[in-house]
Amino acid sequence: MTRFSRRILLAGAVALALTPGAGRAAEPLKELRIDWATYNPVSLVLKQKGLLEKEFAKDGISITWVQSAGSNKALEFLNAGSIDFGSTAGSAALVARINGNPIKSIYVYSRPEWTALVTTKDSKIADVADLKGKRVAVTRGTDPHIFLVRALLGAGLSEKDITPVLLQHADGKTALIRGDVDAWAGLDPMMAQAEVEEGAKLFYRKADANTWGILNVREQFLKDYPDIVRRVLAVYEDARKYSLANYDDLKKTFISVTKLPDAVVDKQLKERTELTHSRIGAPQRESILAAGLALQQAGVVDAKVDVKATLDALIDDQVPLPTN
Repeated sequence: MTRFSRRILLAGAVALALTPGAGRAAEPLKELRIDWATYNPVSLVLKQKGLLEKEFAKDGISITWVQSAGSNKALEFLNAGSIDFGSTAGSAALVARINGNPIKSIYVYSRPEWTALVTTKDSKIADVADLKGKRVAVTRGTDPHIFLVRALLGAGLSEKDITPVLLQHADGKTALIRGDVDAWAGLDPMMAQAEVEEGAKLFYRKADANTWGILNVREQFLKDYPDIVRRVLAVYEDARKYSLANYDDLKKTFISVTKLPDAVVDKQLKERTELTHSRIGAPQRESILAAGLALQQAGVVDAKVDVKATLDALIDDQVPLPTN
C-alpha cells in the first residue's frame, strides 16, 4: 500500500468516526419509556396487566410509564426524547411532523369519535356559525383543535372569528361548566363526563373528522431498536385484542384509573370507541391527509408544505404485526 493510499484510508476512518452514529450499533437498551392516556383505552390495559414488563423482563429492560394528558403532551415528550412511544391522534402527529418532530406513526390503537364541539345545556349556541365572537376553550396541537379549525372552515369562519382560550382538555371542560368560556372543543372521557353529569350539549359532531388513535415512536428509536419496536407492537396487539373481547374487564380497568362512573365510561367506550383496527392502511392515510389539507386550506399549515409527502414520511407500516 502506498503512503498516499494509507493517507486516504486514514482520512476515511477519521471521517467515519466523526459521523454521528456511523459504524456503531446502538447501546443495549436498559429502559423503555411509553405513555398511557385515558383517550387510549388499550394503553390502560397494557399498563394494568404489566404485559410489557413481562415481555422484557428476560432482557433486563425496565418499563417506565408516563401519562399523556393530550396529543400535544405526547408529542412534546417524544420531541424531547423523554418517551419512546406516544399516543396521539393521526392529525396531530402529521402536524407535529410538519413542524419538524422526528416521529414515525406505526400502529392504530382505536377508531374514536373522541371529539365534538360542546356547550352548556342552557346555551343558545346551536351550530358552528354561532361561535363567531365567542370564547372557545381548546388544546392546541390536538385532534379537538384540528376538529375546531375544520368546523370553523366549513362554516366560513376561522380562528380569527373566535377567541381561543388555550387550556389543557380537563381544564377546558372545567372552564365550560363554570361559564368561563362559551364553548369547548371537547375530548373524551372529559366530554362524556360533561355530557352525562352536567347535561352539556354536543352541538356539532362529525365522526369522520375525528382522526384515528395512532401510536408513534421516535424515529431514532425505530432505527436503533427495530426488533424492540416489533415486540412492543406484538404486545400492544395482545392488549387490543383482549380489550375487544373482554369489555367488562376493559371497563373495570378504565374505571380504576379514571374513577369515572359507569354511565360516563360506557358513553366513551361503548358508543364512541372502536378497537377493531391495528394496521395503518388506506382509510387511516386518507383521514389524516384530509385533515392536513383542510388545515392547509385554513392557513394553519403553510401553503408550501407538501402534506402528502410529509404523511408518507410520517407513516411506517413496515413493522410486522402478528397474524394470528
